[in-house]
Amino acid sequence: MTTHAAQYQLATAPIGNLDAYTNLVHQIPVLTAEEEHDLATRLQQNGDLEAAQRLVLSHLRFVVRIAKGYSGYGLPVADLIQEGNIGLMKAVKRFDPEKGVRLVSFAVHWIRAEIHEYVIRNWRIVKIATTKAQRKLFFNLRSAKQRLGWLNQDEIEAVADDLGVTAANVIDMERRLAQPDTSFDLPVDNDDDESSYSPAAYLKAPDNSDPSKQLENEDYADFQQQKLVNALATLDERSRDIISKRWLHDDDKATLHTLADQYQVSAERIRQIENNAMKKLRQLMD
Repeated sequence: MTTHAAQYQLATAPIGNLDAYTNLVHQIPVLTAEEEHDLATRLQQNGDLEAAQRLVLSHLRFVVRIAKGYSGYGLPVADLIQEGNIGLMKAVKRFDPEKGVRLVSFAVHWIRAEIHEYVIRNWRIVKIATTKAQRKLFFNLRSAKQRLGWLNQDEIEAVADDLGVTAANVIDMERRLAQPDTSFDLPVDNDDDESSYSPAAYLKAPDNSDPSKQLENEDYADFQQQKLVNALATLDERSRDIISKRWLHDDDKATLHTLADQYQVSAERIRQIENNAMKKLRQLMD
């Protein structure tokens, strides 16, 4: 098995240790815009599976970030990640590199759609079948209702006593079992009836954030950081050291006089070196 093939299994294999998985996907480098465009073009024009693998692998970290935003719904984060990975692979298959957008911005829709569908499929159990007794109630009551239909008060109390739950739990579970499944994208009527709204209209990440905007900002920040690293590499050793100690050490910022003593020059000379270096960096960062 090739290295890429082995790594590709990250997207589909069951997630055991979530922390280990998260650390592993964060070790996979983020693609530059040029690399992403080249790989997407190879996939689109030639059906290059190796290119598809690299596109998927480099974006697994974003799936983890989005999936963790839905942990408030009570579902295992590992399962949410698995669903998000499916959405990512669908996005990679459909991505057009000539549209002028980054894959992460395009993929967010597909990742969230798969996670949303998974939440909707599981919401009833999540809401009430959260304890061992309630899970037992869910399956036993489902079987009983297929034989008996709606339960009377005596039957409700008998089920509650037998399974160690309250009568209110039995009634609530019975009501939920009687509800039809809800489509994720129901058409929205023009009246004010709350029942006309589909889950797609209100299901959002718990913090009401927009993952696509977050990822775009973070991707841009990563790009700018890499530009800074490359720009610093063009400076001479003394200038690079001065900039680093003056601007890149928040906890212990060096003073002009400290650096002047280190390099046996005046503080004014350190200021001149700093200004010249900053000017060069700004030109390279623009």
